[in-house]
Amino acid sequence: MMDREYKRIILLDHYNNPNNKKLIEDKRYKSVHNASESCIDDLTVYMLAEDGIIKDLVFSGIGCTISTASTDIMCDLLKGKSFEEARTILNNYENMVSEKPFDEDVLEEANAFDTLYQQANRIKCGTIGIHAIEELIDEYTE
Repeated sequence: MMDREYKRIILLDHYNNPNNKKLIEDKRYKSVHNASESCIDDLTVYMLAEDGIIKDLVFSGIGCTISTASTDIMCDLLKGKSFEEARTILNNYENMVSEKPFDEDVLEEANAFDTLYQQANRIKCGTIGIHAIEELIDEYTE
């Protein structure tokens, strides 16, 4: 378990200096756009995959601290992973934010969201980019 201050540092770092926030115009990338009806979150996630491996994963748009940081962290975590590995990580993340059993070892910095379930109205913020990633994996594996 991370202490509260360390979680805050992780979230603010990924919000203020996201590693994976950029607009992609390369036609080889697939993209999914997700926007919230109730807040500012409006993200497009771009994925490039080859031979069942996520080669690149980035996003663009506007989001709150939670949506931006969770999407950025997940992009870092999933690059270079197989679709199967990515689904395992994503399922554990979804379980964590839903207060279900999860494997914290696979989530690394995403463990910063381990108390998100306590703020039900923020769960959508913490999953808007994650759901886009899941849709992209589905597109690649259909």
